[in-house]
Amino acid sequence: MTKKTPRIEIDLAKIAHNVRTLIESYGAKGIRSFIGVTKGVCGDPVIARVFRKNGISILADSRIENFQRMEEAGIRGPFLLLRLPTLSEVEAVVGHTEYSLNSEISVIRGLSEAALKNNTVHKVILMVELGDLREGVMPQDLEAITEEVLPLKGVKLVGIGSNLGCYGGVEPDDKNMSLLSSLAQGLEKKYRLQLQFVSIGCSNTFTWLKAVQKTKRIDNVRVGDALLLGGRDLKEHGIPGLYYDAFTLIAEVIEAKTKPSVPWGEIGLDAFGSIPKFEDRGEMRRLILNIGRQDFFFTLIYPRVDIEILGASSDHLLADGRRTGLQVGDEVAFDLDYGAMLVAMTSPYVQKIYLNSEGYL
Repeated sequence: MTKKTPRIEIDLAKIAHNVRTLIESYGAKGIRSFIGVTKGVCGDPVIARVFRKNGISILADSRIENFQRMEEAGIRGPFLLLRLPTLSEVEAVVGHTEYSLNSEISVIRGLSEAALKNNTVHKVILMVELGDLREGVMPQDLEAITEEVLPLKGVKLVGIGSNLGCYGGVEPDDKNMSLLSSLAQGLEKKYRLQLQFVSIGCSNTFTWLKAVQKTKRIDNVRVGDALLLGGRDLKEHGIPGLYYDAFTLIAEVIEAKTKPSVPWGEIGLDAFGSIPKFEDRGEMRRLILNIGRQDFFFTLIYPRVDIEILGASSDHLLADGRRTGLQVGDEVAFDLDYGAMLVAMTSPYVQKIYLNSEGYL
């Protein structure tokens, strides 16, 4: 495949290393199963195969379309739907996944009806709100919804879980993790259950896990960022022993000229509805690269050369290149945080190139 720009180069050997290393280190803390999250790479079948080959059985995503993409590439379940199902998609959820995260009894009833029509049993994990204020039933309501779920045919309650850090920034700690453990133990005792999963999500679980000897009843982790980027957006700036540079974004210089640092003329709204502000630094060697907000979050990328990112429009990245000799046609490589990787992998304008695939697929 001819390499063009912009492109994202994906080192499959580094992803495979991250998968094996994280499974080993989390396993030492009592985590018995992993769910590999593919939503950050739009259900990329190549990366899904790397996950599977290196020890992850269940793949999770937030979009039915991504499960269909993997199925079309020959990858079969078990799949888990991460985003709470909509009532309008219960048939598709049952048709393409074995598991889903849930918090609304009306949707679970819909899943039950869809599963009965399809002569199958759909497995449900009830999400519990632990403070991040995204999805989940309040802890005091968990028993009540459990009593409504258990009699339903076509669905089976196989676990409870929580999500932290994705919206409110709340981190796992002894208090909220102990609460999740005790809730699981309470359900198992009261209703004579054996939950398959007591699951936590988000790569920031590493900070808590490394500080504890045992995880109590928690035995499953849903993780994507750490497998793909080594958790580089954590306070530790990455999980020790993992690669954070498996993904490299590459753009090309399309203009390199000496210009003023402040626009002239009357300043109004920019293309995104903001009034920009500029610092007068005198003249500078301004670079334009062939990538923009349609393809990445420019605030979450880190150039591997000594340029300073000034801003971006839809299709252009502006940078101060005075400390480099970059010319038109030169390529610039960037490291990515999760948000930038997510958008770059979503963009149809960014070519995907796979490196070091031999032995990892």
